[in-house]
Amino acid sequence: MTPLEKSIISLRRRKQIATNLRKKSENQLKTVQSLEKRSSSGLHSIDRKIESEKDEVDDVSVILNQKTSQLDSIGRLITAAHDNLNREKIALSISEEELEFAQNPDEKHTAQFNLNVISEHIKELEFEIKSREKTGKTIATDVGKYQEIKSHIDTKIKKQSKSKPILRETISGNHKDVQKSIKDLERKIKTEQLAVITLQKATLNLKAIHLKKGKSTRSKSPSRKATKTRSKSPSRKATKTRSKSPSRKATKKRSKSPSRKATKKRSKSSKKSRT
Repeated sequence: MTPLEKSIISLRRRKQIATNLRKKSENQLKTVQSLEKRSSSGLHSIDRKIESEKDEVDDVSVILNQKTSQLDSIGRLITAAHDNLNREKIALSISEEELEFAQNPDEKHTAQFNLNVISEHIKELEFEIKSREKTGKTIATDVGKYQEIKSHIDTKIKKQSKSKPILRETISGNHKDVQKSIKDLERKIKTEQLAVITLQKATLNLKAIHLKKGKSTRSKSPSRKATKTRSKSPSRKATKTRSKSPSRKATKKRSKSPSRKATKKRSKSSKKSRT
């Protein structure tokens, strides 16, 4: 393995590490942004709740003021009825005395009539007082309920108002974290881009080297074929043909020359003459 190939492997590892760190930074940024959104939405939600509860307090306050006014009015009417009742009781005692000391039938009749009227009026006043007192109790109960509702809403508003500064601090801290995460992500992206560019350059260099090697092998390949063809050149064939040249055939033919045939014929003729 060449140093360039080793470098490419190392660069790939660096690029993968840079990619993982960039993804980690992206996830961290998403988490921090989510926290910031939650905090800001929580603050907006508290603001909306406070506004809504203030509206409720206003509505309750209107009803409470109406009920309180009714209760005060009934209280004044009851007080006035008690005053009238006290006066009528005094008038009743006076009428009773007049009736007791009447000297003729007309005076008795008049005193009795006045006594009856005053008695009826006293009964009416007593009934009015009881009725108004009953109504006053009902209204007083309503006033107590609305006061309790108003107090409960006011307490909620106070608690939520106290939580707003804490949420504001949280939002501020989350915003700072978001800005830090954005800068960190930008650095990680630049590092990854640099690793990618460096890896691409090294890969291109390696490809260029391979291309050069391929061209050099191609340029060298015809010479080798030429040497092979030269090794199989006609010189060897010539030597082979020379080895199989007519000289040897001539010697063979000479070995089979007519001299031997002549000697054979001579030997046969000599045998015939002897016979």
